[in-house]
Order: sequence, then C-alpha cells, then structure tokens
Amino acid sequence: MPTIKRYGDTALPALVLLHGFLGSKEDWQACLPTLSQYFHCICIDLPGHGENEQILPTPGFEALADTITHQVINLGYPQFHLLGYSLGGRVALHIAKFHPATLLSLMLESAHLGLCSTRDKQTRLKHDQKWADKLASKPIRNFLSEWYQQPVFAELNNDAREQLINIRSKNNPQALLHCFQSTSLGLQDNGQKVLKQLHCPRYLLVGENDNKFSNLAEKWQQKIDLSVITIPNSGHNTHKAQPKMFAASVIQLLYP
Repeated sequence: MPTIKRYGDTALPALVLLHGFLGSKEDWQACLPTLSQYFHCICIDLPGHGENEQILPTPGFEALADTITHQVINLGYPQFHLLGYSLGGRVALHIAKFHPATLLSLMLESAHLGLCSTRDKQTRLKHDQKWADKLASKPIRNFLSEWYQQPVFAELNNDAREQLINIRSKNNPQALLHCFQSTSLGLQDNGQKVLKQLHCPRYLLVGENDNKFSNLAEKWQQKIDLSVITIPNSGHNTHKAQPKMFAASVIQLLYP
C-alpha cells in the first residue's frame, strides 16, 4: 500500500507534509484544496502510522530523516518546502539537520525544538516509558482515551475527542509503540542549534489557545531568529481546527 499521496500540479514547488503522532497522511485533507493550488503537496505516513510498516532503530530520527529525504528526491524534487506538525515537526528538524541543502523553507506546527539538558532528557524518557507501557498493555481505545486527556488537547470537546479515538483506533498498537519509543523527545537532537545553522526561512505556527507552545515559542524567540505565527481560535492542532486559515497562512508566508 502506498505510504505517500500527492496532490496538485507536479510542476509546482514541492511541499512535504508530515503528520503528528497517531495521525496519517490523510490528516491534511482539509488544507489540501487550497495548498495544492500553490504547491505540489506530498503527504507521507510516518513509520507505524497509516500504511507505513517501517520499523525504526532507537533512536530513529536520523534513519527517518534519510528515508523521507530520499523518497522525495526520488520523486524528482531535490529541493522542497517542509511542513511538520508535532512529531512530524520534530522529524522535520532532523531533516533540516542532516539534509539542510534540500530545504526551501522549514515550517513547524506545534513542534518542540528539543530538550537541552541531559537531566531533562532523562526525565522525559522516564515519562515516555510510562506512556509506552500503557500503549503496550492496554486496549488501544483505552490508551487513546487517556492520551487525549492531556492538557495540550484541552481544546477538544467530548465529541471531537471521541471522533479522534474512533479514527486512531485503527492504528496498530505495536507499530505505534516502536515509533513512539524511537522518536521520544528525550532522544531528539537540539533543534535550536539546527535552526541557528539553517539558511532557509523557518517558521513556527502555534495555536492561540495552546498555552504550552505559545510560551515555549516566546522563550525560543529570545534565543534564535524564528518567525512565530499564531493561528486564532485553535489549540495544539491548528490545521485541523482552522484549515482554511492555516493554509492561507502557509501560502502568505511562502508567497509573500
């Protein structure tokens, strides 16, 4: 089964879209009617998600960055715009680290730039191991019910949360577990250093109601040159909450 879907004229500049944890390449559907008028959109399933059965090493960021970059180059796009949401944004940072010459721009949506201290990384690894244990031992619906109760998803009402649980329950728990463990924030490289060395335009999109990432964005802006764009009336997943506004923001940024 294909792990990539493409939309828009192949002669347009390529825009690679990477979804978040538990998502799939289908997550961008609401944005694509607009984005595909300006870009050749390449939507990719991350390992353990959708139709991608790739098993990553641990840590898996470099291997995943290599795989995605080679996939896009083999499609005929040696340079491309890159947009990643949450986990997809953290993967995008590693593409920027290991393959910087391929990027026309880097756009991160609600994505963490990485932890700086060994202590913070160890704390995060312990935190993620607790979630990994739940994913390994509980029915997938029970795991998802707990996952979407986290503060970062506070904007979800009960109906929206239940809808997500129904969609995400189709994922293979064992495949998700491999991906989750190999791409822990505790294993991630320091994205602030990556952005300081990156020469293409870089943007961070955050939801107006996502207090955690809005606060992080302010801190990061004090240390590095990073354009932060706030999407009104949205939480962590801005492209789902406000797809038309999100797509318009992307186009405005890349076609000023």
